[in-house]
Amino acid sequence: MPEKILVIDDDENTRLLIRRLLSQDYLVYTAANGPEGLTLFPQIAPDLVILDIMMPGMDGREVCRRLRRTSTVPILFLTALDTEKDIVDGLIAGGDDYLVKPFGPEELRARVFALLRRARMPAPQPEILRFGNGDLIINRAEQKVFAYGKEVPLSPIEYNLLLFMAQRAGEILSPRTLYRAIWGSTESDTSLQVVKWYIWHLRKKIEADPRKARFIITEWGKGYRFSPF
Repeated sequence: MPEKILVIDDDENTRLLIRRLLSQDYLVYTAANGPEGLTLFPQIAPDLVILDIMMPGMDGREVCRRLRRTSTVPILFLTALDTEKDIVDGLIAGGDDYLVKPFGPEELRARVFALLRRARMPAPQPEILRFGNGDLIINRAEQKVFAYGKEVPLSPIEYNLLLFMAQRAGEILSPRTLYRAIWGSTESDTSLQVVKWYIWHLRKKIEADPRKARFIITEWGKGYRFSPF
């Protein structure tokens, strides 16, 4: 499905121009002012916002600040304001890029493409993951785990299981999800018991008290949740 772009600009000609330039590759939605754009935003969940600054009632920088309260969507300011201060103010408000009117069609396409490509890239994972104020540390570079200041020897499966859960902290992961992710084959009732067995052994190695788990929490009837605290 094509990615969605929301254009918020009070100038009708600009909205029509952007729609014509981008609609071949993207789904383009438009709003004529800030409040209309803020109302439309949660309805369509766009992948990119193209935002004018000089609009009556609520300017683009205020729209950007409000979007940033709940979203990390890429925002491209498209405006006639071209001083260094204007650009800095737009970026400080939460914009990701800034293009001055009048603009070239190819430059607009290139900026949009670059912002969407950057948004699609997964965020880099740090080499060292720390949880519980450092009581649990996973060193991804060396594939080592430390619990309460001591290195914990883990088998490859135990390590991969712990890392998989830690990278999805807060999510409830069913035994089937864990089995498919770590063992990569079709699960059975027996294989799901294997997951429980490995969870128990992991707890014995990383928890201060396996019976009162701090990091690997059982969500009864659903699965397991990794708590980073």
